[in-house]
Amino acid sequence: MSKQLFVSVFALVAISTPAVTHAAEESTPEKQESAPEADPPDKILIDFGDDGFFRLVLWSQIWGRVMENNPGTQVQGQPEDVTTDIGLRRIRMLALGEYKRMQLMTHIGIDNQTFNGARKPQVFVHGACAQYEAVEEALKLGMGLHYINGPSRMSSASTTSFLALDSPIFTWPVIELSDQFARQLGIFARGQVSKLDYRLSLNRAFAPSTNPQPGGGVAFRSDANTYSVSSYLAWAFAEKESGTLPYYTGTYLGNKPVINLGAGVHWQPEATGRLDSDGNLETHDVLTLASDLFVDLPVGNGAFTGYGMYGYYDFGPDYVRNVGIMNVGSGGNSFAGGGNAYPMIGTGHHVYAQAGYLLPFDLGSTRLQPYAATHAAMLEALNEPSVTAEAGLNWYLIGHRFKLTLHYRNRPVFNTGTDGSINVGERASEAILQVQAKL
Repeated sequence: MSKQLFVSVFALVAISTPAVTHAAEESTPEKQESAPEADPPDKILIDFGDDGFFRLVLWSQIWGRVMENNPGTQVQGQPEDVTTDIGLRRIRMLALGEYKRMQLMTHIGIDNQTFNGARKPQVFVHGACAQYEAVEEALKLGMGLHYINGPSRMSSASTTSFLALDSPIFTWPVIELSDQFARQLGIFARGQVSKLDYRLSLNRAFAPSTNPQPGGGVAFRSDANTYSVSSYLAWAFAEKESGTLPYYTGTYLGNKPVINLGAGVHWQPEATGRLDSDGNLETHDVLTLASDLFVDLPVGNGAFTGYGMYGYYDFGPDYVRNVGIMNVGSGGNSFAGGGNAYPMIGTGHHVYAQAGYLLPFDLGSTRLQPYAATHAAMLEALNEPSVTAEAGLNWYLIGHRFKLTLHYRNRPVFNTGTDGSINVGERASEAILQVQAKL
């Protein structure tokens, strides 16, 4: 990282870190809470007694960032090698009600507001679905804009209990193409039978705004007009997880031992295509397969959290998608363009791993959790793997209800050679400070 990047990171931490005297009320792992998306919060707005309840959950994730941009990046029309900013990663509200065997959920909010994006961004629906418990715990049937996803555990991750700063994004393989922000319109079945947690959905895929272009590669088709199927199965070797909501917890902070082995799929026929030299359309299915292992174990007074995933994604020959979260840059002369984008999703093999440890001591009634993560994408379109390295520190002041995360990411910058080969030319870094608060 450049000197300017280091200086900006330390300044950001200095002005944003609260004193330890504003400590958590809950100081032990047993008392700290898991994510509201995994276990609803304690506050009940309406109590129907034995028949049910109505609850409301609010949360915000605010980022302060220092980023080395890809070569040639422009920000607001000016060349810029390093960018600093503050942005709203997620501002959400979830309303959840249950009455007898019926569950109704509505999830709204905004995401990814930056200083050079749209002002007063429109609040949109992240999820809206109704569910009926046909067989207690074993079979829940529902319909709507839902989060019953495959192919991996992180495809249905709780956004408020991540171990690492955020989702690795590629675990939502069709995000904002044939889904709506990782949600799908369809019908679903889910439940828990003995140690098996299962989910299955049939979805009317959203029409993307892209189409194959002459001389271009594979692209999603706006006229595909097909359904998609998503499924994920997980077997619990230790304690079972909550099945109230479909969101998987990222770290339990030592609350209970969890060891889950899972596998899943997402498939949509003829979702992509490309034009051959004569202008004829060749269609391709989207098929993503994955298997993963999640481990969360109390270790002494601390706790270990680990996750590993292997996936094979097929979108069609040489498909690759560059992604930059809250990218404020444009232009650029790298393969991924400007800002903080890099090759993240595509046809090929994906390996992801993360591990963290909740330190076995209090810091003024708060807890610290260092972690590390990496994603290696061996994509057909690239001549070498796209590998990111990440590390960070979670500071839990009130469990997941209020935490600070300091995160570092090192990403590849790919260039296209004169012979058409796509290789890593250099690497770039970014540092992010997140403030998470939820009620």
